[in-house]
Amino acid sequence: MTEKEKMLSGRLYDPSDRELLTLRQRAHALSKAYNDTVETQEAERSEILSALIGRLGENAYIQGPVQFDYGCFTAIGENSYANFNFTCLDCAPVTIGANVFMGPNVSLLTPVHPLCWQERNMFPKPDGTMTDREYARPITIEDNCWIAGNVTVCGGVTIGRGSVIGAGSVVTRPIPAGVFAAGNPCRPIRPITDADRMESGCL
Repeated sequence: MTEKEKMLSGRLYDPSDRELLTLRQRAHALSKAYNDTVETQEAERSEILSALIGRLGENAYIQGPVQFDYGCFTAIGENSYANFNFTCLDCAPVTIGANVFMGPNVSLLTPVHPLCWQERNMFPKPDGTMTDREYARPITIEDNCWIAGNVTVCGGVTIGRGSVIGAGSVVTRPIPAGVFAAGNPCRPIRPITDADRMESGCL
């Protein structure tokens, strides 16, 4: 297996691999190019996102600034939105459904590092290149979710359809569909019901 194949399948991989390094450098350059534009530069922004993100649905919008590790391993559904300072470390596949809204400073972090420093620290390969050991777990945010500001979603998490994640939450475990969840660590607090409608028939 290539190091990219290992990474995407959740195995330990070498992040100093030349192919992965080239993909990251490309994504970082495209992220910077996007961040250097303004909202009125619609054509330029669309071109950059098309080159950066693996699958971008119709009418999806990213406010910027953004930072992607690879971009090509991320899929964003139609009508979805990310506010300022969206960070996506997509070392494993990141799947964002349709009509997902994310507040400022949302971070989707798929990488996982060993807990023991003896396995986490950098070490030299036979050619002298420094590297470390890491692996990654995918993130899925299903359709119609709201992810409030300053939320961190960790690798291995699925957030179920229609759920809302409260501001400042750290999501370390899967969240079922149709609930309001919050906290650190984030936990389901209650179901979202008809009583939560702002006015009759609004949903």
